[in-house]
Amino acid sequence: MTAIRNRYEFVILFDVENGNPNGDPDAGNMPRIDPESGYGLVTDVCLKRKIRNYMETVKEDAPGYRIYIKDGVPLNRSDREACDYVGVDPEKLKDEKKKNENLDEKIRNFMCSNFYDIRTFGAVMTTFTKGALNCGQVRGPVQLGFARSVDPILPQEITITRVAITTEADADKKGTEMGRKYIVPYALYRCEGFVSANLARKVTGFSEEDLQLLWQAILNMFEYDHSAARGKMTVRELVVFKHDSELGCASSHKLFELVKAEKKKDVAAPRSYNDYVVTVDDTHVPQGVTCTRMA
Repeated sequence: MTAIRNRYEFVILFDVENGNPNGDPDAGNMPRIDPESGYGLVTDVCLKRKIRNYMETVKEDAPGYRIYIKDGVPLNRSDREACDYVGVDPEKLKDEKKKNENLDEKIRNFMCSNFYDIRTFGAVMTTFTKGALNCGQVRGPVQLGFARSVDPILPQEITITRVAITTEADADKKGTEMGRKYIVPYALYRCEGFVSANLARKVTGFSEEDLQLLWQAILNMFEYDHSAARGKMTVRELVVFKHDSELGCASSHKLFELVKAEKKKDVAAPRSYNDYVVTVDDTHVPQGVTCTRMA
């Protein structure tokens, strides 16, 4: 497959209703929040996990579309596959690299061609088996920033009960057990991302087919990830800016500023996507850049 030839920037707008989009383990799993401003946060790692899970669901480990960072699969197991491919004992990989300067490139190409998430996001593959197994590092062409809520959020702590008692001893004393969960009643989040055609060509071989799958995965990343904890989460819009060249025709921040999501004037506390107005200023899109809105 031929690597993409155009640079891209994109904006993702997604919302959550009565759920916890990304719990903070340092705060009792409370929704992540910027303590100074009150705006909600969702990490890039969280969103990449959703994209990986979607790809794993729809591709089911098809050749070239496996997932490297995967639940229940140690990284070293996948790393050893690269060693088997180049015919090197993992225990002797470090010494073999000194003898063969092309070995790093062969291993990198194997990992990129077999694992979609490495080809897309890159990976740190410097794991260890007796200090020897090191498949290197790959800088991926697709990068996401943290998502931030359009308005400040006010997480709520909800008390819940259950009638199932854990132990026989407790069953003699009580009829219910108590618990707590955090929710955000409603919030609209915005995430900004980048696709580098230069890195795709030079490093991972991220292709046009890979790119179309990425857009599909972003639009549907919450569709197969529903849970009681996350509530109702939906990608509302994906705005894509395509440059006519590999290195781009305009600064990314100027493109991001063209996309605005604003609360309607008569709305005090947003509780749905319809409480916002989303606009893209098409009249100020720079020459050499095209804008596409996907929903």
